[in-house]
Amino acid sequence: MENSASPSVVSRRQALTVAGGVLAGAALASNASPASAAGPSDADAIVVGGGLAGLVATAELAAAGRRVLLLDQEPESNLGGQAFWSFGGLFLVDSDEQRLMGIKDSRELAWQDWLGAAGFDRGTTDPGGQDYWAHKWAEAYVDFAAGEKRSWLHELGVRWFPVVGWAERGGGLADGHGNSVPRFHVTWGTGPAVVEPFEKKVRAAVAAGKVTLRFRHRVDEVVRTGGVVTGVRGAVLEPSSAARGKASSRTVVGDFELSAPVVIVTSGGIGANHDLVRQNWPARLGTPPKTMISGVPAYADGRMLAITEKAGGRIVNPDRMWHYTEGLRNYDPIWANHGIRILPGPSSMWFDATGKRFSAPDLPGYDTLHTLKSITDTGYDYSWFVTTQKIIAKEFALSGSEQNPDLTNKDVLMLLSRIWQTPEPIERFKKNGADFVVASTLSELVRGMNKLTGDGLIGLADLQRQIVARDREIDNPYTKDVQVMGIRNALSYPGDSLSRTASAHKILDPAAAPLIAVRLNILTRKTLGGLQTDLSGRVLDATGAPVPGLYAAGEVAGFGGGGVHGYRSLEGTFLGGCLFSGRQAGRAAAAATAS
Repeated sequence: MENSASPSVVSRRQALTVAGGVLAGAALASNASPASAAGPSDADAIVVGGGLAGLVATAELAAAGRRVLLLDQEPESNLGGQAFWSFGGLFLVDSDEQRLMGIKDSRELAWQDWLGAAGFDRGTTDPGGQDYWAHKWAEAYVDFAAGEKRSWLHELGVRWFPVVGWAERGGGLADGHGNSVPRFHVTWGTGPAVVEPFEKKVRAAVAAGKVTLRFRHRVDEVVRTGGVVTGVRGAVLEPSSAARGKASSRTVVGDFELSAPVVIVTSGGIGANHDLVRQNWPARLGTPPKTMISGVPAYADGRMLAITEKAGGRIVNPDRMWHYTEGLRNYDPIWANHGIRILPGPSSMWFDATGKRFSAPDLPGYDTLHTLKSITDTGYDYSWFVTTQKIIAKEFALSGSEQNPDLTNKDVLMLLSRIWQTPEPIERFKKNGADFVVASTLSELVRGMNKLTGDGLIGLADLQRQIVARDREIDNPYTKDVQVMGIRNALSYPGDSLSRTASAHKILDPAAAPLIAVRLNILTRKTLGGLQTDLSGRVLDATGAPVPGLYAAGEVAGFGGGGVHGYRSLEGTFLGGCLFSGRQAGRAAAAATAS
């Protein structure tokens, strides 16, 4: 039986969507289109960026009968963008999968968690505030996640692994940051399976003559005529045979100018542009790391933010970002400086570069940004997991579709093999990765850690003291050690005890050997701020008025409103933000261009 929302939720969401389209249409109708005056347009709409948000917006426009040009600076191999590489996690509320696992969730609990994580504090009641539209988008998105999101995707053929994950467990208070219950739904087929139904819709629209795909078209300017957006200009890049994720040439072989009464910017974030990341790095997160690895391909360069701002769009919350603390250097990189994130279970001990154990909430899987600040405060760009083979065998997962061939390829037998063996991708990283130290004794482990970094910061006696102190807490079913409490809490959830949490044991127990230390790097990933948009996806200017004809969706718009997440993410909300904001912008733009 499909999940359904209460009538009040449905009516609110429908009202938001309809109102957005009506407002957009009214705004467009009130301006005589200079593009029409100068001659026929090349399309009804131009979408800039072929990632997930761009595909969803294009599919919505085509379904409404609009002619669409979808532009991307990359070759066709990259259609689907960063979503293709993702683990495919989606935030759903009170889903069938949750109920199957005995999880009691609700829209009210999810909204409590969202507000506790977001910490909106920049004018949620002031129409000119940076968080005004972000807050509205957040409420609409939680309604969506608790309402039709699952049924909409299910009708498109999307399915989920039945064990719901528990990400971002929070800072320790009910009304603070974190998910009160597991909500991380892994798509069966991971990121490619999220992209697939929308790519199919777009390719069918191409075959029907409604959509034209133009790759290697780099937009350098959003054109405004008489204050109204009328199209885009840019450079045609030389053809490229670069494989998905690989860097492509920036050699210009021509230029172009295309006209349309609507332009939707869906170009993604800044994660691969480390200079831009450091430029926007907030003081509250400490000193920007000198060394970071990239969780996104080079095309996530943030170019369109400044280009759209020049066309009148307002950028808000640029200092809000989401970077991971558990990054591994990929021994077989796809893009430059390629990093992979460990999605950890709760049991590994976490130490800073000097060998001092972190305290709550800096525990594996609890509070990403708090831990990031704790790491930068040490003056070093890395930290350590000290763990056991027993822990990594059950608790380590690697983010990314290519690191999960069982889930990505929908291979049930390979998936079941996780019950009796460590997943092969993790064993390969343990063997070949530059960040792993494996040893039979603690003294050998410490020598390996100090050799790996060359810093000589880890002292055997102090590390042993901390590990032994923690191990003593395992002797009883109760404890004062917050991390051990968290392990026992996790084991009370069937999903964790089944697949994500090792039984409570001592780190120095020979039966759990070998000992393993993992150097963890800062991994860039998501932009949480961006172009401010109203609930129809219209880009707003500095006065709060819509820029006529200009829309944005996905990461470039902070996944909606210029920052739907506020300061922190509850996880599983990035793909969902692209889906929801792309759908909103596509439907509103279709309404705005109705003849």
